[in-house]
Amino acid sequence: MLLTPNGMNLVDLHVYVDGSAALLTDHLYDFTYAEKTPDFPLPFTYPPFAAVVFFPLHFLPFTVVAMLWLFAIVAALYWVVRIAFELMLGREALREARWRTAMVAWTAVGLWFEPVRTTIDYGQVNVFLMLGVMVAIRSSRWWLSGTLVGAVAGIKLTPAISGLYFVARRRWAAAVWSAAVFGLTVAASFLINPEETRRYFGTLLGDADRIGPVGSVWNQSLRGALSRLLGSDVGTGPWWIAGVAVAAVLGWCAWRALRRDDLLGTVLIVQLFGLLVSPISWSHHWGWLLPTVLWLLYGPYRAVPGARILAGYWLVTTLIGAPWVLSFLQDSIWTISRWGVWSWFGTVYVLGALACYGWIVWAGRTTSRTATVPADLSPGPAPRPVP
Repeated sequence: MLLTPNGMNLVDLHVYVDGSAALLTDHLYDFTYAEKTPDFPLPFTYPPFAAVVFFPLHFLPFTVVAMLWLFAIVAALYWVVRIAFELMLGREALREARWRTAMVAWTAVGLWFEPVRTTIDYGQVNVFLMLGVMVAIRSSRWWLSGTLVGAVAGIKLTPAISGLYFVARRRWAAAVWSAAVFGLTVAASFLINPEETRRYFGTLLGDADRIGPVGSVWNQSLRGALSRLLGSDVGTGPWWIAGVAVAAVLGWCAWRALRRDDLLGTVLIVQLFGLLVSPISWSHHWGWLLPTVLWLLYGPYRAVPGARILAGYWLVTTLIGAPWVLSFLQDSIWTISRWGVWSWFGTVYVLGALACYGWIVWAGRTTSRTATVPADLSPGPAPRPVP
């Protein structure tokens, strides 16, 4: 990043820092950053609570913020990997040297996953939000789990899908409290800037065109994939509804096929569903693919045929960066055209997620759902997952 001409552009971090400086004015959502992106001036698109969180950053030199931000992403990614291993193997296993080595090694590999390296390139917030959710599912305290999910949803709406995890695990107190905390973030934003809070939740919420080009290959949601296949934005019409229905049925069947104690598997099914049904899921939103690969290689179904094939699929597509490669074939990020076979290549994340669902359903039917790791993740010795 230091040695390439545009390596330290960090355009989204500029939006966070410069945009949040307008928090106390009535122009928060009029702000755009165009210095490095003249063809698409970047607006501040997050809820007003995000501006509250980012507001202190504009008092610091941007270079200082940028360097600290990048190192923090690496540290956060390590803890995402660490918690994933803990959820699969138990805390005692992490004391072994081989697992400590594996955690560091997978963090290094994960930095080169296209969703993560794009997050680093843009200075995005995704890995921090992912860590917040991972800490929430790791904790058995309803108030801590609910606070974390509610707060990260207040910063960026997409993590709100994590509430389905609490429902799936029947953690009703955490589910209700996460919704309450999200409401508190809205209330706090209203107290600080009522005009822009009304504007965001009244008119801007749900405006996908303001966020970016739906048909761009960078958008790896169902809506983006279907739009590229059909040649025009499908919106929330019949094609999108059918796609969501398929994803919902497959996701529900996959959840039912999981082992009862599989916390990581549950949250991955929920997060993949959120990425599929969101109007826009930029490729850098798909950081959840790193824990997905870990779950396939080390999780309870790791010995089931096909687990390594799926893990290999995700490794190849993310390390190469299929959306990044295909982006060079776009005439414009705003043009939705029928590319023939290229439009199918542009569905790599969507088809991969649906294939994961289908494989989990099959794997669950071929193995026992007997619990193998204590659900409360107690500090005592925990048996290893046995296929």
